[in-house]
Amino acid sequence: MSATAEFFAARDFLLAQRENYSRAYQDFRWPRLTHFNWALDVFDAQAAGNTRTALWLVDEDGGELKRSFDDMRRRSNQLANHLRAQGVKRGDALLLMLDNVVELWETLLAAIKLGAVVVPATTLLAAQDLPDRLQRGNIRHLVVGQAHTAKFDGLDPSLTRIAVGDAVPGWQTYDDAFGADERFTPDAPTRADEPLLLYFTSGTTSRPKLVVHTHQSYPLGSLSTLYWIGLRPDDVHYNISSPGWAKHAWSNVFAPWNAGCTIFVYRAARFSAAATLDVIARYGVTTLCAPPTVWRHLIQEDLASYRTRLRALVGAGEPLNPEVIERVRRAWNLEIRDGYGQTETTAQIGNPPGQPMRAGSMGRPLPGYRIALLDADGQERDEGEIAIRLDERPVGLMQEYRDDAARMRQVLDEGYYRTGDVARRDADGYYWYIGRADDVFKSSDYRISPFELESLLIEHEAVAEAAVVPAPDELRLNVPKAYLTLRQGFEPDRDTALSILRFAAARLAPYQRIRRLEFFELPKTISGKIRRVELRAHAATAAADPNSAQDEYRESDFPELRQPPGTP
Repeated sequence: MSATAEFFAARDFLLAQRENYSRAYQDFRWPRLTHFNWALDVFDAQAAGNTRTALWLVDEDGGELKRSFDDMRRRSNQLANHLRAQGVKRGDALLLMLDNVVELWETLLAAIKLGAVVVPATTLLAAQDLPDRLQRGNIRHLVVGQAHTAKFDGLDPSLTRIAVGDAVPGWQTYDDAFGADERFTPDAPTRADEPLLLYFTSGTTSRPKLVVHTHQSYPLGSLSTLYWIGLRPDDVHYNISSPGWAKHAWSNVFAPWNAGCTIFVYRAARFSAAATLDVIARYGVTTLCAPPTVWRHLIQEDLASYRTRLRALVGAGEPLNPEVIERVRRAWNLEIRDGYGQTETTAQIGNPPGQPMRAGSMGRPLPGYRIALLDADGQERDEGEIAIRLDERPVGLMQEYRDDAARMRQVLDEGYYRTGDVARRDADGYYWYIGRADDVFKSSDYRISPFELESLLIEHEAVAEAAVVPAPDELRLNVPKAYLTLRQGFEPDRDTALSILRFAAARLAPYQRIRRLEFFELPKTISGKIRRVELRAHAATAAADPNSAQDEYRESDFPELRQPPGTP
């Protein structure tokens, strides 16, 4: 059987079992391919002569750009031929720094066809971030938006430089590609285990790791993501995500095009919840994926007033709080189905369509993934570090961390891949996120899960975002400290602090109580994840020198918390 036939057999099985989780999980098997080139064997196989819309870009001024599957096939062939003429060869690393423009998808398809290695880079990177990426990624070629070309001034002059947009001195022009032949012939078959993607992780606590994915690990491995989202060929799928990060490849490239559906993107200079909801309704988006930060903005609007065609909602990137899920359900009678994965993998755990939901649970293992929870001694328990069993290694797992053998030995341990995240499993097999292994902390010998406390805090009407970290304490070793961003209309003052502390104290066990809080603009990585390492350092400084945290409120500052509300 050809690679194309094997892929579509596996895909069609998951489409047929999209609401039959038991059968899908029990009977799905990854195709084990020797040679595989997703752009040629899958995309082009379904794109030839296909006039359905593959990519639909809408701008805030109402402008639209549509490309059919066949358009994308032909244009990526032309670009692949042009890049080859410019010296791009199999195995060469190409750094791709573009916003959500059609050239992003064309370049990715062309690079896959050539066997080049793509290094996605967010446009938020500064000039000082680039030398490390160029060196560690062994970059040979650049495809960069015209607005960002100056960031590369003074860097390696031997790099092939192609600018998208207006002409830039010293750079080739992207549009020169479209005089090339629309037929493409690869130089050789692509091995399934050849490197395809290099991702620099977001680095919330350490220097970014360089994750290597192959021609099968993300493209073929994204069948688990397709199953979790529940995509169908007739969907218009909108994933709110920025290029440069793994989630963009998950849900803005491989999962929707594996399903044969339309990728929809709304492009605006600044995010607006109201404008986003209007676009979703006006253009008939049917499936929506967004990170928790976006969902928290969306629920500030009157969701019920928007008449949409949405049939499926998912959330990923960070755990989704139950309060957000409930508010969306009340407005739209749809549940946001949470899921879990990493840059190093495709979707591992999730709530697929048609299955009973447990509010706050990230779901059950997805087809192709066998999950265990390991204690400190490496024994399987009902609570512990999330680990993937490797006796039947999932295709969606990365190949390696480049040039970091020590880290690979650490994560590939005794027949498991260790994720570094902690969860618990209930009697029905549902998994519940606790936190990063290095985020969970002890207070008075009790283990504290920041995620549980944060989920409770954002239920308060004043709280938009929350992050809980340990603050050193002489009596209890550590106490929970909450850093909070407030919703519009609420003041960061004593009354608000008292209201939040009182709200939390009424709903938490004594050992979990928030003992300190501070109104604070949460520091984030360029991918939007909270920089907890900075908050822990800030909390430690404030504990050592209380005068350094003038905006901190402590439980001990409120005598009224030691008596029932309303007591004089």
